[in-house]
Amino acid sequence: MSTTDDLTVMYRPVGPEELELLRQADFRRWPPRLPEQPIFYPVTNEQYAAEIAEKWNVRDSGYGAVTRFQVRKAFVDRYQIQRVGGSHHTEWWVPAEELEELNDNIVGLIEVIGEFTS
Repeated sequence: MSTTDDLTVMYRPVGPEELELLRQADFRRWPPRLPEQPIFYPVTNEQYAAEIAEKWNVRDSGYGAVTRFQVRKAFVDRYQIQRVGGSHHTEWWVPAEELEELNDNIVGLIEVIGEFTS
């Protein structure tokens, strides 16, 4: 996990559909969750995001990308980091109803920093 005094770096693996929604939002906001997605899961490190993008997104759609974005630390600090597997399998669990507030706390653009295809 990377932080400065004011910002926390987050990562998120995405498939082609979510990437298109990011494009439509000019890479500034995450799209609303679907009813079957009650939690938004940004991850704490690029390695974990790349594993998900390559293993899951590529398997499901033929394409996966890793995104990186910065969020105000004061907002992120309300969420406890969850370990969901190996030592680097760590993520934040942001309830879907709080996603707009997370979006309001993004500083800069959401960047694509890695891509995988089948």
